[in-house]
Amino acid sequence: MGIEPGRLHFSWISSAEATKYVDVAREVAKEVKALGPAKHFIKKRAEVA
Repeated sequence: MGIEPGRLHFSWISSAEATKYVDVAREVAKEVKALGPAKHFIKKRAEVA
């Protein structure tokens, strides 16, 4: 079990590239939101210890 494809993104952004940071952050958020909730991280029932 691992992270679903599309949920992990890497990008090299310099501290001088604020516009690139905003663009990448928006695109990543849009792509992850389109995937919906992560299937294997959602509990089907409450765990009581």
